[in-house]
Amino acid sequence: MSKILALVDGSIYAKSVTGLAAWAADRLGLPVDVAHVLGRRMASGFDLSGSLDVDQRATLLKELADLDEQHGRIAQEKGRAILNAAKSLLQEAGVDEVAAKLRHGDLLDTLADLEADAEMVVIGKRGEAADFAKLHLGSNLERVVRASKRPVLVAARAFTPFDHFLIAYDSGRSANRAIEYLVQSPLLKGMKCVLLSVGADTPENHSRLEAPAALLKGAGFEVETELAQGEPDEVIGARVEEAGIGLLVMGAYGHSRIRSLVIGSTTTAMVRRCKVPVLMFR
Repeated sequence: MSKILALVDGSIYAKSVTGLAAWAADRLGLPVDVAHVLGRRMASGFDLSGSLDVDQRATLLKELADLDEQHGRIAQEKGRAILNAAKSLLQEAGVDEVAAKLRHGDLLDTLADLEADAEMVVIGKRGEAADFAKLHLGSNLERVVRASKRPVLVAARAFTPFDHFLIAYDSGRSANRAIEYLVQSPLLKGMKCVLLSVGADTPENHSRLEAPAALLKGAGFEVETELAQGEPDEVIGARVEEAGIGLLVMGAYGHSRIRSLVIGSTTTAMVRRCKVPVLMFR
């Protein structure tokens, strides 16, 4: 059975991730797998080669091994606490079927298995190790978007229910995959849609919006099409704020001026600027 995969850590985004996952589970009628991945423990950086005798070296090695074991136990306890808290939040939000999964190793090494039967992956914009002062997106977000074969739903700092969404459309393959998904899925049905492209005000650019708009209208969406000029992240971010948009939908890899997700600067700036969840498609 398909499910929603929610990736959580000890960051302030965990609550928002569970709220967004519960919303998606309700819209899609799916259970939720909430997962926490314990990273590989780093080997000690101590250099024991100097003037230590055999007994001293053996004693220090044992102490380091004991310390590593202790760190491992603490990480496990912390991971279980994170999962228990997330599971409780999901159940409080009305999700009846929740499975908690604690995994070891690198996130990407476990992602393929975790998302094998997932409809989509939900993750926060930043993790617990992110540097907010530098406004960097979380490295795990970048890695997940590059590696995941599922739509990735990125949680903002807080989750608020919404009834308007915006599609940043550039006519590229990823953007068209987003359109196809929304047409077939109940995820956003019944909501108002703004279909926005950024580019020169030409007949050709206007005509590129006709086909996706027709598909969305045929699926029952109320669609407003717009063509705007300027820097994509600024134009789209301003439109999201002005119209009270609750969700941004976009292709992870683009074409023309709206391009290249977290793998390039434009989409990174857009995801960072918009204070709403972002649903991305490869």
